[in-house]
Amino acid sequence: MEQKGKLFVVGFGPGDFKHITTRAVEALQESDFIIGYKTYVELIQDLLTDQAIISTGMTEEVSRAQEAVKQAENGKKVAVISSGDAGVYGMAGLVYEVLIEKGWKEATGVEIEIIPGISAINSCASLLGAPVMHDSCTISLSDHLTPWELIAKRVEAAAQADFVIALYNPRSGRRTRQIVETQRILLKYRSPDTPVGLVKSAYRERQEITITNLAEMLNHDIGMLTTVVIGNSSTFLYDNKIITPRGYQRKYTLGSEKQPLKPHQRLKKEAEPWAMDQETGLTQGSYGEAAVGLLTKAPEKKSTSTSYEVALEALSRVSGQSVVKPTTSSFVQQNIESIFELAVSPGVANKQFTPQQMMTLAQVVGEKGTMEYTPNHKIVLKIPTTEPDLITEKLQSVGFLLSPIGDVVTLKACDFCDGEKEEPIPYADELQRVLGGMEMPKELNIGFNGCGMACYSAVMDDIGIVFRRGKFDLFVGAKPVGRTAHPGQPVAEGIEPDRLVELITNIVEEYKQNAHPNERLFKYFKRAKKIQGFQYQDIAPKIHIEPAPCED
Repeated sequence: MEQKGKLFVVGFGPGDFKHITTRAVEALQESDFIIGYKTYVELIQDLLTDQAIISTGMTEEVSRAQEAVKQAENGKKVAVISSGDAGVYGMAGLVYEVLIEKGWKEATGVEIEIIPGISAINSCASLLGAPVMHDSCTISLSDHLTPWELIAKRVEAAAQADFVIALYNPRSGRRTRQIVETQRILLKYRSPDTPVGLVKSAYRERQEITITNLAEMLNHDIGMLTTVVIGNSSTFLYDNKIITPRGYQRKYTLGSEKQPLKPHQRLKKEAEPWAMDQETGLTQGSYGEAAVGLLTKAPEKKSTSTSYEVALEALSRVSGQSVVKPTTSSFVQQNIESIFELAVSPGVANKQFTPQQMMTLAQVVGEKGTMEYTPNHKIVLKIPTTEPDLITEKLQSVGFLLSPIGDVVTLKACDFCDGEKEEPIPYADELQRVLGGMEMPKELNIGFNGCGMACYSAVMDDIGIVFRRGKFDLFVGAKPVGRTAHPGQPVAEGIEPDRLVELITNIVEEYKQNAHPNERLFKYFKRAKKIQGFQYQDIAPKIHIEPAPCED
């Protein structure tokens, strides 16, 4: 029986053996033939044994693909190699095109396996910091297979859309004008100070990394082995690293440790250096009058640097025409919107909103914010604003209790029969004062009911407190959600009122100190087997229930 050949199209990453996948190595060693650009063959030479090698020059991709298909049809196992990922400016597409021309069908033709590798945009980004954290694109400046007019349109579209851009094949010995023209296009839409990273031969012996900016990037050596990574309007430099924030929206809430309100805490310079400088009010990487983070005044216009003037002069000589210096107003600048998130309620025991409070909510939330009522008897507000202090002041002036949201302690009390059962209310208020809003490994709900009816379901919260006959009963470790949900374990009855706040505080502090990140209290209690001397008992349902994935 005639042996059936196979095609491997292998992306071997940047070239360092540590970054080649195990499957890529297996495919190379399985193959009878290795076909690739001669420089790439040299990079993987030490992984080869007795395979036949066919290496060709830079512009002979089509002939390599044709030869690979021919050898595979003759029953050989053939590895066609590409640096980076074979499906990103690599050989995968050409191999398929050659197969299609020959009428190949997957069911009857030679087998083909595409083996992914780390593309240059990823390997180079890892050396520069984190420049590709938002929408990005790759553009090859080689016009060997694509007309330059089309490439230029794509550069302009990417610049207008504020993409982070990775330029492949930026310049060769004979092809020098494309990178100059690309810079000219980008300077129409982006500040000359936009961070740019130049990475040559990433993860190879002759690796070179240069951090520069859009105006000065042509002052540095750029060649075929260089990948050029250009930031978007929010990209900034920090400690010689290029960082692009994940989005154009920042979410922050009230202070993270205790109830005292510190709305700006998460946007302090040391926490999010891209947000704003607390002393000057300026942000790094922002231009014009666009507000970034909590920016309250426009950045001062920067004077044109000498290096930028030199770059413009060089560009004029290359293009043969004068180059107009771009103005700040023409830059693409995406505003970074700050979303202030917090929860409000009429109080710990009070569940009744006044008309004035409702009108104040409508006023501070406005047309662009949102209000959401939650099972925790609070309304969660999400408000685009640059004035969180003013918002908190207005909300507190009408009697709202303000709380942070997220992985914090939340006290959920009943209404104590509209305040008639007032004896336990001071203890609920004290727990809110001491623990409310404290940061936790995972959200922690404390349920507080004012009588043995427990009609507000305190026993179904992480910590349940029920006032009964002048003393408190305690439940710990409820699983509040899921088809295997169960109430908390009753761990103590008849707790004296003067011991309650201290005991609950100790439980919360132990959980905070010892729990894993994102570990709910019931999981921690099960793992630790004991919390503040209370022994864990498994009270989960004993019947088998098939797990149900989300959205099932």
